[in-house]
Amino acid sequence: MTNEWRVGVLFSRSGITQITETEHFFGTALAVEEINEAGGVLGKPIVPVAHDPGGDNTAYRNLARRLLTDDDVNIIFGCSMSASRKAVLPIVERHNGLLLYPSMYEGFEYSENVVYTGATLNQNTFALAEYLLRHHGPRLYFVGVDYIYPRESNRVMRDIVESKGGEVVSERYIPLHADNDTLKSVLSDIVRLKPDAIFSTIIGRPAQQFYRMYAEAGIDRLRHPIASLTMAETEIREIGAGLCTGHILSATYFQTVEGATNERFVKAYKRRFGGEVTTSVWSQPAYAQVHLFARALARAGSLETHRISEEILVENYAAPEGRLSFDADTRHLWLHPRIGVARADGLFDIAWQAPGPIRPDPYLTASRFEDAWLEA
Repeated sequence: MTNEWRVGVLFSRSGITQITETEHFFGTALAVEEINEAGGVLGKPIVPVAHDPGGDNTAYRNLARRLLTDDDVNIIFGCSMSASRKAVLPIVERHNGLLLYPSMYEGFEYSENVVYTGATLNQNTFALAEYLLRHHGPRLYFVGVDYIYPRESNRVMRDIVESKGGEVVSERYIPLHADNDTLKSVLSDIVRLKPDAIFSTIIGRPAQQFYRMYAEAGIDRLRHPIASLTMAETEIREIGAGLCTGHILSATYFQTVEGATNERFVKAYKRRFGGEVTTSVWSQPAYAQVHLFARALARAGSLETHRISEEILVENYAAPEGRLSFDADTRHLWLHPRIGVARADGLFDIAWQAPGPIRPDPYLTASRFEDAWLEA
């Protein structure tokens, strides 16, 4: 009998998504430390085995294989981009591991070897589309990186916008590592077309540069904001909060969520990682999924994949964002959609939030584009 619970941690703390995946890592680390300080699980500590794939999908695949074959691990907290999850998934399934995946993503996936704790499109995109149409206007410009998440997000967003009488004036895709000349051409296009708002699925350093260049272009952000599913507090701070006021994020968590549970989380996070850091929709799901796992492990009494999977899907947990529970049929969480508007201190005013948790619909089989999501 081992005297510890070994788990894998697979987030990039270097590379193009360094900022957001480091937040995943910090949320994971904080939760593990809290659990261990409270006595561990059944008297034994959780011991993370962490690797940094550097944002490279081949490294993700190889390191997932290393965790599952050489590091004596079968539970992995990891991956952020859909491309990295897709790279890891065949390895996790082949070795009967269990991946806990904390990122918002495009849906249309089911695996007995994955627990999905981030938002699906019906939990962020639906509300965002209606908010933009109601508060900014019918003419939207889409720009994103050319891979599955932006493509699927834009496909669904376009369907919602057009079903409500809006118009997509342009839909443009750029490389993951887009240079300044590419971003300048996008901005020139935006200035020429004069859309009411931008829906951006650019990520990483190019996204940060795009926001800076948008501010330099002098576009009125309060009237014509960039709206995103990913540009959260920590990246806003990296860009410069004063350059981002008025921009919009649709997410299930913001540091400004009210409630004692979130206040404790924010204080613990700042105490551990520094008073200047912010929590976000990247750190909070990673934090919550470790606590969900630990509660399941306490009942399962072993790291056997099937037992952990069974127990975690019946969990009901008071997370910083609100109470979480699983839809066992899809292996996704009921979550709390919110719309935030960036303010001068780098945090978000919550302009709208759902009255309660929204059921995940990763295949969009029950959601209807014409449904009203926002109160008039």
